[in-house]
Order: sequence, then C-alpha cells, then structure tokens
Amino acid sequence: MGQRICKVESNLAGCNCTYEPCPRKGLCCECLRYHWSHRELPACFFPPELEKTYDRSLKTFIDYWSKKVR
Repeated sequence: MGQRICKVESNLAGCNCTYEPCPRKGLCCECLRYHWSHRELPACFFPPELEKTYDRSLKTFIDYWSKKVR
C-alpha cells in the first residue's frame, strides 16, 4: 500500500479547534493520536459551545451526545 499524503489545507478548512498554539492543526491523524492517548477526543467531535471549554473528555462527549440522540 502506498504512502498517503496528508491534506493539511483541506483539513484546516474543517478544523474547529480554537486552541491557537496547537501544533497538530490540520494533521488529523496526529491530533487523534494525541487526544486518544489522554483519553480525550479532538475538537471536531464537539459543537462550538463545548469545544471552547477545552473539556475534550469522553464523559463530556457522551453526556452531550446522549442527550442529542434521544
């Protein structure tokens, strides 16, 4: 299987992360790996009002989305 090329520019267009010094913006695979290692999810899994709190915990994700799915 050939090496894939990261589409940083198009990834940035859909990135809602407001943490400005983040070195992983646009590098989704690095972002996922980083957050998952901390048992978190990246900003793109959260709506803007929750993303701004920087609480990327699984608990916050489950609490929020479990209310929306009902």
